[in-house]
Amino acid sequence: VVADVMPHALAELAGDGLPLRYRRALQRFVYGPATIKVDWALDGPIPWSDPEVRGAGTVHVAGTRAEFLATVRASQHGLPERPFLLLGQQSIADPSRAPEGKHTAWAYTHGPWEGVDCFVATAMMAPYEAHRARMEAQIERFAPGFTSRILARNIAGPAELERDDANLVHGDVGGGSYRLSQVVFRPTVGLSPYKTPLRGLFLGSAAAFPGGAVHGVPGDAAARAALRTL
Repeated sequence: VVADVMPHALAELAGDGLPLRYRRALQRFVYGPATIKVDWALDGPIPWSDPEVRGAGTVHVAGTRAEFLATVRASQHGLPERPFLLLGQQSIADPSRAPEGKHTAWAYTHGPWEGVDCFVATAMMAPYEAHRARMEAQIERFAPGFTSRILARNIAGPAELERDDANLVHGDVGGGSYRLSQVVFRPTVGLSPYKTPLRGLFLGSAAAFPGGAVHGVPGDAAARAALRTL
């Protein structure tokens, strides 16, 4: 079995089949920052001031280097006034993502989930509105006229992201924190991050080294570890 779950879920699924010491190590796994994501339906492409950005599938919206560094520091305590955004222009890369003449886009930003009012789990969307406005204002800085092209939007905070995918714990889309202690030894300290003490059980999620991204390494490495065992 190659499990595509987060460490705490692996401990719950396997239960007493895993040694107590290993279960406790899994339960000590630290999750990363929360995420707030906004999807937009647009009445046209995003009107970036820089023409080179208009054809990009992915855009990092940050401003100057000094602004970016200040944002990173501020985001440890809450969402800053000018948040750093990862923005996708999927209808630019693939026109079939929207009706003819229309466009779609999404963006997300990070912030702490613990003890921050803006990320309290709630069925109401009101707590996210201020941060949605900040995100749109940040895009408007570099694409004047962006907000006037918004036809509709959908906002997803940490609670909604985790509800839709239980692996996104507290809205963490990175598969766990990348603090120094978890950069290499993910999810626990050991010779193989993919092989568990329970015979035939392997971990192939983003919680395993080298973590989450589009490379798919944890799943591939877990499958190879399983084949070697067989």
